[in-house]
Amino acid sequence: MPDLQTWKLTLAYDGTDFQGWQVQPGLPTVQGELQAALDRITGESPLPQGSGRTDAGVHALAQVASFELRAPIPPENLHRALNRTLPPSIHISKTQKVRSTFHARHSAIAKTYEYRLILAADCSPFLARYVYTCPWPLSLDALQASARLFQGEHDFRSFAATDPDQSHRNLAEEEEPGDHDLTRGALANAVRMGTIRTVFSSAWEQCSTDAGDLLLYRVRGNGFLHHMVRNLVGTMIDVGRGQLALEEIPRILAARRRSEAGPTAPARGLFLHSVDYPPEDL
Repeated sequence: MPDLQTWKLTLAYDGTDFQGWQVQPGLPTVQGELQAALDRITGESPLPQGSGRTDAGVHALAQVASFELRAPIPPENLHRALNRTLPPSIHISKTQKVRSTFHARHSAIAKTYEYRLILAADCSPFLARYVYTCPWPLSLDALQASARLFQGEHDFRSFAATDPDQSHRNLAEEEEPGDHDLTRGALANAVRMGTIRTVFSSAWEQCSTDAGDLLLYRVRGNGFLHHMVRNLVGTMIDVGRGQLALEEIPRILAARRRSEAGPTAPARGLFLHSVDYPPEDL
């Protein structure tokens, strides 16, 4: 019998019609589509492990997944077969064999998310699935100043989801699989980290489009709590429109209560932009 080989996929997807990344009985998910495609191509059905579990409606530009196969299939053949088999809303950009120690989530050292909003009263239907249409004028200077306050190591509990079914998972990342998928060491590390995360960079940029001014928020960190990026964006929008004073941000961080922060921005504007790994793990 052939030995198991570890595979790494880099993929993009439109999350609009999926109920998130993680397999859910009877519901369309990205992980479920990948598993089904692998089964049809190889006769094996490993459950691909993603670098994180994107929520319903959240997109990815470069999600990473890993799994093991026994099938002796060349990477270029598996790459072509997957893109022919998967729905058009999922596209594999890179397929490669990697070291057996590689794990899409456990090996990650940083992730970058991007949030897109457009300053307009309404939006083209060809863009509406991928941006938050913001009807209020926003101060880019205020947005930038608030974004800088999130850089560094902080306790982000005030920006974590408080969903009843997520309350026991606030130790996990925003897009983290369930606890059953954690190794004992990874779970111990999650408990140690709690709701403390390090944000390496946090900034907005503005560009003009035919549809209006597009604002992009990009944040890179060592991990993210459930809904954290969307809650950061919702709070910064309140600052940008003058509903919340910039000086309130440190107080909100210190409060460690979700009720102190702003609203959760819609899922459709959020993209998993990229995932970083140490070279030795590839």
